[in-house]
Amino acid sequence: MAYQQVVEITSNGRGTINISRDIAFLVDGSGIQTGLCHLFVKHTSASLILCENADPQVRRDLEAFLTETVPDGSPLFHHTAEGPDDMPAHVRSILTNMDLTLPVSQGRLVLGVWQGIYLYEHRTRPHHRQVIVTIID
Repeated sequence: MAYQQVVEITSNGRGTINISRDIAFLVDGSGIQTGLCHLFVKHTSASLILCENADPQVRRDLEAFLTETVPDGSPLFHHTAEGPDDMPAHVRSILTNMDLTLPVSQGRLVLGVWQGIYLYEHRTRPHHRQVIVTIID
């Protein structure tokens, strides 16, 4: 058995959005007791991360690391069609994940106590994003 749904997310620009509850809600309603939940973001300048959900400093530190590692406006990049954050956003999405696969057990999404699922927007301005959620037994 399989269940598939699209989750629509609007970002406010660069940063993380916790989508754990949205995904857990879909798993709960899928009717699947044991299986896998696969998430895929349909964009080349956003990603999905499994990250600590207790201390927001973790995500701020991740952003600081990526800002230093892949700076906007770097002369290294020639692809700037949509601005100085264009190519850095693509690199950031490649360095993180465009998909995640998580276990489903006893009809529930399995996450560690301190884990959360986040959409990571890499562009500096707001965007509308889609995450395809596929749950299979």
